[in-house]
Amino acid sequence: MWRFVAERTKYLKRAVSSSLYSSLLPQFTSWSLYSLYSSSSSSVLDPPSMGSDKEKSAPVTVENINPKVLKCEYAVRGEIVTIAQRLQQQLSEKPGSLPFDEILYCNIGNPQSLGQQPITFFREVLALTDHPTILDNSETQGLFSADAIERAWKILDQIPGRATGAYSHSQGVKGLRDTIAAGIEARDGFRADPNDIFLTDGASPGVHMMMQLLIRSEQDGILCPIPQYPLYSASIALHGGTLVPYYLDEATGWGLEVSEVKRQLEEARSKGVTARALVVINPGNPTGQLLGEENQKQIVEFCKNEGLVLLADEVYQENVYVPEKQFHSFKKVSHSMGYGERDIALVSFQSVSKGYYGECGKRGGYMEVTGFGAEVREQIYKVASVNLCSNISGQILASLVMSPPKVGDESYESYSAEKDGILSSLARRAKTLEGALNSLEGVTCNKAEGAMYLFPRIHLPEKAIKAAEAAKKAPDAFYALRLLEETGIVVVPGSGFGQVPGTWHFRCTILPQEDKIPAIVERLKEFHKKFMDECRE
Repeated sequence: MWRFVAERTKYLKRAVSSSLYSSLLPQFTSWSLYSLYSSSSSSVLDPPSMGSDKEKSAPVTVENINPKVLKCEYAVRGEIVTIAQRLQQQLSEKPGSLPFDEILYCNIGNPQSLGQQPITFFREVLALTDHPTILDNSETQGLFSADAIERAWKILDQIPGRATGAYSHSQGVKGLRDTIAAGIEARDGFRADPNDIFLTDGASPGVHMMMQLLIRSEQDGILCPIPQYPLYSASIALHGGTLVPYYLDEATGWGLEVSEVKRQLEEARSKGVTARALVVINPGNPTGQLLGEENQKQIVEFCKNEGLVLLADEVYQENVYVPEKQFHSFKKVSHSMGYGERDIALVSFQSVSKGYYGECGKRGGYMEVTGFGAEVREQIYKVASVNLCSNISGQILASLVMSPPKVGDESYESYSAEKDGILSSLARRAKTLEGALNSLEGVTCNKAEGAMYLFPRIHLPEKAIKAAEAAKKAPDAFYALRLLEETGIVVVPGSGFGQVPGTWHFRCTILPQEDKIPAIVERLKEFHKKFMDECRE
């Protein structure tokens, strides 16, 4: 063996100066001889240096990658979360080495990672469709509910070859889109066309698809709420557009004033920016407000008059915690005003990641696209087809979310109990955290009417702001980092979502399990008092 290695090496050395070298080196590497021999001798065909010389000659550096990637930021999984993961590893390796015994992730809407249980009916159907051979087993009748078995058969019959591991139509399985359309009709009272539905891996790919479609250059703008979910600023940056901010009014519970949107639109146009679309997040992320129907009508009228595509992020439509308000889809509102396909272009986004289901890892969702001509629809389909299709488990879940068990079904009572239990617990958690935050010195927090978050404002002393500047951090990031290091609580600085200049916030989820909330409140209160005492003038 070693004689062969030596002979082969001599041959390669002779070939270094020849054109054969480039074709022989991959061969040499594939035989695993390159690393084997280079480890025994540095005098024959040394491997490429792993030091600074290689770094200098690297074909890809931060200086020559796409500048749009560098511009893109996503605070929800930013620096503070990275540090939190490092601290979690430290706790795992050295228990007791930190002033807390666990990391409490309040940074992201990821319910099941924090202990929320999946809906039994949904998982039964998924299990049966993913392993259909058990449908023929006699034991299955005793392990699964009758309606789950029936639904699994129905779904499998809609999937070509009953193969959940195969590609589907690029818009999603037709039968599942039929089910979703029927669910939309039941929700809104207006017809929905399955051909308007594009099933996606969560809502995010749908948003990216729309940005790809609408943004031609930096002169194209997308009106976004501030604060906003960073998916929008990130996707606009990645696709080379301009974010046109409109500010929600914190003093009125994060109200959306059409006069403010119009002011920002006119200012953008005066700078040569062509606004293509208006993003509305309802219920709000990170702000938790729920729009009233009259306000929605004003928004629809505005988009119609200004020729804007209305991008309606409605992924939290099931997360409503105030009895005096209810969710209305923008499609329902626009149709109730008498507007149809020719009047307004509307794209509505839904996801299986939120609501009471919280199936983030299953990556299911859809967008309903209305008000676009046939030629544009063909282009949307072309973009969707580049990704072949969304995953089938996510498609199935999206159909289940829009068509859950009904009264009379075997699973209905257990399904309703699970759903109501999750939503009522979220409402209690929101109220408890809201009260705790409002009790802190210099902190004000609006009521969470919906979604999964609170977005309190923190009035920081000048000393804290100067300390943040010295640390080269935004003041709210400085506060959030200190909170993490001293309590293990992970929140996201408001600067990652956008905010009125000179104000500071952080986003905190309401998702930690109810028995964890008292510990979070206690840690937060102790930390905040200590922090404020240290920073007094």
